Amino acid sequence: MAHRNSTWSGGLLFARYAFPPNQLGYCGPADHRALLEYGSTGEADEGLRQLAKGFAGAWPYLQMIAESTGIGDPLDYHVVEAYWVGNSLLDRVPRNDFGNSMRDRFRARAGIGWMSLQENVPALAVPHHSFHVFGVYPWVGLLGSDRGDTPLYVLDRCRIRWGTVSAVTGDTVAVESSPLTWEHGELGIGEPRVETARWATDGYGFARDLAIGDRVSLHWDWVCDKLTDVQLSALRSYTERQLSITNRQRSASGVAIALR
Repeated sequence: MAHRNSTWSGGLLFARYAFPPNQLGYCGPADHRALLEYGSTGEADEGLRQLAKGFAGAWPYLQMIAESTGIGDPLDYHVVEAYWVGNSLLDRVPRNDFGNSMRDRFRARAGIGWMSLQENVPALAVPHHSFHVFGVYPWVGLLGSDRGDTPLYVLDRCRIRWGTVSAVTGDTVAVESSPLTWEHGELGIGEPRVETARWATDGYGFARDLAIGDRVSLHWDWVCDKLTDVQLSALRSYTERQLSITNRQRSASGVAIALR
């Protein structure tokens, strides 16, 4: 039986952020249509939880945040918000819990480079999505390589971005958003420029009633949600925090792991 109430608000939020890469085949089970419908209709059931568990990248972070903060449910709204957007729960996760989770998930894959990952990353970062993008995925290590602009493009699309709606046309919106930059060997956030993003398809959409001036979050080429002032500040802060960590650690890091 499907439910339309606050009990599933975290699960619905998860669907909105997980759908864009899932639609592209980058992560999670092969059922992006279900995520689109869950995130759009506001109706959810245990099928959504089973889909969420199939995201080998995101689900363990949600479990860790929930268990470490005494909340228990990985799909609690504040847990899901902490991972994708950011909130105070992230700084309540004990360093040992974060380190142990990283060890359990990645030690076998990291091999001899495990000590670098274990000692440098958990001591500095928090379990935000930006940590997974810039601290775990291999694309940072490919910046400046013969891959051209591809690594920077993937990192920019994969991170959760923020922007301001400047026009609405059918199922798409124009958004002023600051792109990821790679200059002088460091990652940063550039000046705003206009990009086009989709908010709906086939009658299903996540952030309805969009208007010029709305602040929104974006993942790949989709608008995921409207952002409050607090959420916008948190997303910007935790992203910039991770970029600073990544820039400091990049030259010393010898570990690049891809998890899907």
